[in-house]
Amino acid sequence: MNPDYPINDSSDNDCHELQRRIQELEKRCRQAEDALQSLKEQYRILGDSSLLGIFTIKNDGCISGMNRKMKELLDWPANRDIKELNIFQYAPLVDSGAISAFRFCFEKNTRLTGDYPYSKGAAQFFLRYHISPFIDKDGITSGVIAFVEDITEIKLAEKATLDSEEKYRLLFESAPVAMIERNASALKQHLEQLQADGVSDLRLYFEQYPEKLIDCMNLIKTVKCNNAFRNLMEAQNWEEIQIGIKMTNNPDYLLRMALEMVLMVADGCISKEQEFSIATVKGTQKTIMAKSLPLTGHEDTLSSIVLAMVDITKRKEAQEMLLASEQKFRELAMRDNLTGLYNRRYLFQSMEELDQHTKNKKLIVSVIFMDLDRFKEVVDTYGHLNGSLIIKEVGQTIQATLNRPDFAVAYAGDEFVVVLHNCDLDQALDKAKEIQNQIKNRLFLRDQGHKVRIRSSFGIAAFPYQAENMTDLLAAADKALFAAKGAGKDTIKCAT
Repeated sequence: MNPDYPINDSSDNDCHELQRRIQELEKRCRQAEDALQSLKEQYRILGDSSLLGIFTIKNDGCISGMNRKMKELLDWPANRDIKELNIFQYAPLVDSGAISAFRFCFEKNTRLTGDYPYSKGAAQFFLRYHISPFIDKDGITSGVIAFVEDITEIKLAEKATLDSEEKYRLLFESAPVAMIERNASALKQHLEQLQADGVSDLRLYFEQYPEKLIDCMNLIKTVKCNNAFRNLMEAQNWEEIQIGIKMTNNPDYLLRMALEMVLMVADGCISKEQEFSIATVKGTQKTIMAKSLPLTGHEDTLSSIVLAMVDITKRKEAQEMLLASEQKFRELAMRDNLTGLYNRRYLFQSMEELDQHTKNKKLIVSVIFMDLDRFKEVVDTYGHLNGSLIIKEVGQTIQATLNRPDFAVAYAGDEFVVVLHNCDLDQALDKAKEIQNQIKNRLFLRDQGHKVRIRSSFGIAAFPYQAENMTDLLAAADKALFAAKGAGKDTIKCAT
């Protein structure tokens, strides 16, 4: 420093300040570089840990960066630096067709997503590319970034679904069983909304507002039907069915069936079998057995339900005929061939049932045991054939005095038993007198040119007064009849 010149303190201070600022700036630069390196490291770790493949491309097609997952997804050259590769000449991308998506992204400055196949040896994979451009402030694309995911399993599932749908479609149309595919999703949503609005008892709600039930049925949409259903409905196409289909001419039956269908949808239990009647387009009445099943994947929404129907009309007719025949057979097995009255088998079976019924309900049952007086003399006079005809006419006379559930039994020969429900001893006595008078006042064998008069005797007993069970009751009435016969016949005696 030249001593001939004075020291300028202000300049010296400025230098010190400038030096301090430079040091501060250098410190901040080092901090920024450290932060940048840290950020790069974070990005690297994030990229390498990502489940997606990631790589960046400059506008000339050269790769500028790539994460570990991306290196695993494609076969990259082992002896070359990846950054030396140009994707526009990279065979796997060119062969798969994915390169067209990159070109489009560069040219149009827009995002693009595309699925492309990729072969690795004998195996085939599917990759989904999500490509986004880097656009500078002048609107020019300076590069792109691609996020790549392996969607092989998704594609295989889609293919399996398509294959299944194709198989289902073919099966649906060619099936010998009549089928309709329906969409009940709108109905399900409506019912859920009703419940959310406070309708806790849907059955009661629809019973009070049946017009709402019809509205609900209209929410079920028919998607398609197969040829077997068209044949079932005696129609050429679905349009004919829409015009002529009706479940039944009985509106009450229709509402009851609609209610059960709606409640099944509300409960999510639509696989219950149902039997109902339909009228075809030509008016033919048929009985149908139907069962609904949701297609796989539609269980929650019920957007696709298949209703399978089997025509059981002939089976029902045969079943009813069989039941009628069985009933007739059973009836005949319990009837006496000559009189048409019940036989002893029916008597003993009924008395066993009455034994339990009367004990549980504490009811009164009376029994009349009767036979015809001096009937052997009648047979000796008019013959066995006419004797049988008299027995038949007596049976008709007795039956004419009875009302269900009371019944008469052709017990043996000229003996008869009458069982009276809820009838005490006095009432049974009145009934015995009525039968006795009807027989006494009738002329038998008139069709055969005779006028035969018959007399009869009766024994009566009532449960629980003269017996503790039905077996003893029959025995008590039989004993009373024996007493009546011993008292001169044409007599009525009550058990004691």
